[in-house]
Amino acid sequence: MGLRTGIKTTQYPDSAETAPGVTPGRPCGIVTAEAEGKTSEVPPCPAEAIHLRGDRISVDYPRCVQCFRCVRSAREPLDYEWSYEWALPMTEDRDPSRRLGKPFARSIHLRLVDAGACRACLSEIEQLGKPYYNIHRLGFFMTPTPRQADVLLAVGPVTDNMRLPLQKAYDAMATPKKVIAIGTCALSGGVFGPSFTSEGGVAKVIPVDVAIPGCPPPPLAMIHGLMLVAGRQVPAQTELDLPSERRTP
Repeated sequence: MGLRTGIKTTQYPDSAETAPGVTPGRPCGIVTAEAEGKTSEVPPCPAEAIHLRGDRISVDYPRCVQCFRCVRSAREPLDYEWSYEWALPMTEDRDPSRRLGKPFARSIHLRLVDAGACRACLSEIEQLGKPYYNIHRLGFFMTPTPRQADVLLAVGPVTDNMRLPLQKAYDAMATPKKVIAIGTCALSGGVFGPSFTSEGGVAKVIPVDVAIPGCPPPPLAMIHGLMLVAGRQVPAQTELDLPSERRTP
C-alpha cells in the first residue's frame, strides 16, 4: 500500500489539516442562560477546569484533561471545538539573550525533558519525528544534550526527583534559549499536582515561553507551538493563566 500511495505528510502549517483523527478536540466556553434571566448549570468537571464567570461558562485549559464529561454527562453540555492551534506565548521577547533571531529560523534543536509525565504526552511527541508530521521538514531537530539545544520541551508536573534535573538541563543550555511546556501536567500539575510529591507545573521551576495545553495535546498543537517559538506562526486566540512563582532547588 505504501509503495502505491507514497509517504503521506501533513501540509500543516502551509495549509489547514483536514484529515480525521488529528485532534481530540476540546471544550469551549459558552454564554449562559443568565443573559435571558434563567439559571445555568455548570457542567461536571473532575479537574475543576470549568467555572462560571459572569454570564459565561469558561474553560481553564491548563487544568482541562479532556475527559468529555462536560459534553457527555451534562444537562447543558459545552460546545466542542475540533481545533489544534492551542499554543500561547507566556513571555515577551524583551530580553535579547532569550530571543531566537534569524540564524535559528530554519534550524532549531530541541531537548526533551520528562519531568514525571504519564507518557501520554511523550507518545504524541514521538509522532513528531515520524513521516506524517516530520518536523525535520520545518527545521526542528531533537538533540540528546541540553548543551546543543535551543528549545527545551518539558512534560510532566515536575516530580520531586525531577525538579533539580529540569533546572540543570535549563541552566546547561546556551543563550538564547526557550522553554515550551507541553500538556496539562506541565502547565498546572494536572491530576498529580501540586502535591507533596510534585510541583504545580514547569513554570514554578523554570520560566516558560510557550504553553501548549491538552491531555495530551495532539502533534499539530505541538507543531503550532514550535512554529510560535520560532516566530513563524501566530498564537491561539485564548488566554491562559499559569503559575508564575518559581522555587529554586
